[in-house]
Amino acid sequence: MVRTNYCKGQSAKRLTRRLKPISICIVNADGGWGQTEVWQTAGMRAVVQRVSRAQVTVDRKVVGKIEAGLLVLLGVSTTDTETDADYLADKIAGLRIFEDQDGKMNRSVAEAGGAVLVVSQFTLYGDVRRGKRPSFDAAARPEQARKLYEYFVERIRAAGLRCETGQFQEMMQVELVNDGPVTILLDSSKMF
Repeated sequence: MVRTNYCKGQSAKRLTRRLKPISICIVNADGGWGQTEVWQTAGMRAVVQRVSRAQVTVDRKVVGKIEAGLLVLLGVSTTDTETDADYLADKIAGLRIFEDQDGKMNRSVAEAGGAVLVVSQFTLYGDVRRGKRPSFDAAARPEQARKLYEYFVERIRAAGLRCETGQFQEMMQVELVNDGPVTILLDSSKMF
């Protein structure tokens, strides 16, 4: 079922700048609401947590570990591109969520001397709007997701940050101590 009032209250011009073809929001060519064009709201997603330590274990072996820094759970959608990965990598590398000498969140992970642990997480696209069992239709297929996940990790490292990773498409145990707690949700389509 398509809900045409889903995007009401936002200008069509502003909305179409943030959305990708195929989904819930319906925008007429004249800027009104109707059933002419359909737009998808999914973008690359990240849950970013400021941590005092974090690690990922696969088959009882630690495969990625950091002390102070950021744990990034990264989800890739079917419509994501390198542009989405570039946006999120740049945003995360520059997030000012570490305290300065005055106790204000004003420093980036690099300025705080921290590292980044990136874990692939297709379940960020779990859609339970139509029931209780999640649908993962918006999540990218493993081949596409792996390519963009690895590209994202490269971009984080290119920003001069030490970056550890989990293992793609493996059952992982993620342990962390959330510092603050500070948790930020990011979406490359800027929906939140």
